[in-house]
Amino acid sequence: MRAHEAGALHGDLGSRGPAWLRSPEDVNALVPQLWPRTVSRTGAGSLEIGGVDVLDLAADYGTPAYLLDEDDLRARCRDFAAAFAEADVYYAGKSFLCKAVVRIIDEEGLFLDVCSGGELAVALAAGFPAERIGFHGNNKSESELRRALEAGVGRIIVDSFHEIDRLTALAGELNKRPGVLIRVTVGVEAHTHEFIATAHEDQKFGFSLAGGSAFAAAAQILDEGALDLRGLHSHIGSQIFDTSGFEVAARRILELQAQIRDARGVELPELDLGGGFGIAYTTQDDPSTPGDLAKRINKIVESECELASLRKPHLSIEPGRAIVGPSVFTLYEVGTVKDVDGIRTYVSVDGGMSDNIRTALYDASYSATLANRSSAGTPMLARVVGKHCESGDIVVKDEFLPADVQPGDLIAVPGTGAYCRSMASNYNHVPRPPVVAVRDGAARVIVRRETEDDLLALDVG
Repeated sequence: MRAHEAGALHGDLGSRGPAWLRSPEDVNALVPQLWPRTVSRTGAGSLEIGGVDVLDLAADYGTPAYLLDEDDLRARCRDFAAAFAEADVYYAGKSFLCKAVVRIIDEEGLFLDVCSGGELAVALAAGFPAERIGFHGNNKSESELRRALEAGVGRIIVDSFHEIDRLTALAGELNKRPGVLIRVTVGVEAHTHEFIATAHEDQKFGFSLAGGSAFAAAAQILDEGALDLRGLHSHIGSQIFDTSGFEVAARRILELQAQIRDARGVELPELDLGGGFGIAYTTQDDPSTPGDLAKRINKIVESECELASLRKPHLSIEPGRAIVGPSVFTLYEVGTVKDVDGIRTYVSVDGGMSDNIRTALYDASYSATLANRSSAGTPMLARVVGKHCESGDIVVKDEFLPADVQPGDLIAVPGTGAYCRSMASNYNHVPRPPVVAVRDGAARVIVRRETEDDLLALDVG
């Protein structure tokens, strides 16, 4: 069969949808695991978040808009902090970062992981304590490293021999001795999409364990003494539901820890097992609670340390998606509804791949619901698509919406807190939506909507 010219997303022609998707008994029902904690339907049938009706939010802030449930976000921070009480919980800023979120993370006692000079700038501008920041990245520039050292960033996760040399030279120049972790590729490929599985050998991150470069990096840092080697770091991927990958990763990285101890007489005090904990985007997803994750990961590390005769190192984890992802949904307005020859019904909304590229980029699945009213219509399998001039501009590949959905209706897509605004673009010169935080019956803009003036301000031609 010839592949569809518009890509794999268009190859599943037909109106049945994926095997796991079932027609709901009640098309208006909300599946709790998909939505922020304060989301419910009003008596009139519209959604509300944080005590505010989406009809009012749409009228005040327009659509599309990312709506953040601040109580939900804070509760998820506290859940992870409590579950991993003996570890450091680093919020992965790449999932979504703005000054308001940085301040929430700070107030809830988490640490912060950044991976670029821009993310570091946001953290510092928000007043986040530099000593609680970790700095990732496979190609940190000299200027980025210099700023991190000058600011007093707590730890830098080194990713190459060139970076070790660069950081060593800067540390000498600035009379600093920064704490560092070595990022190790442990040869574990999590059961996830190829582009977000980051621990197998054929990829850009870290030092190879199998090839010996991870041990060589540790030896160089210990020999030179300019950097304070605090421990090892591993990250095996994203959207992971099975902790067995962490078990294999922990075993291999702790074997390296034992090798360093035996060869160099140094038992490193820290271990970071990364993040990548999965969330529910659809009813087929069954994520673990922070408590379950903590119990399993601690048991894994304790068991592997006992086998290697190592003291248990101080642990760190890096949840980002699992904290902010479920706390946000995107609100759209329907512009057109088009039934294509009995093949599929397309519901077009006023956003698309510029505010959520993940469906096109990763073949990600999302859910959706009618947000402005309840419906007595029968469930209709539909595809929610965007307004961009691109065949692959798909927001939700398959979802049951009421058959009476029409232009002017509002559609809400949950699980968009992570990697949606962060990866948003101005494709087709579409301004990016705002982020509106809602709590206790009040809403506030924490990232304003872009305007055409913003776009034109960058065009100096």
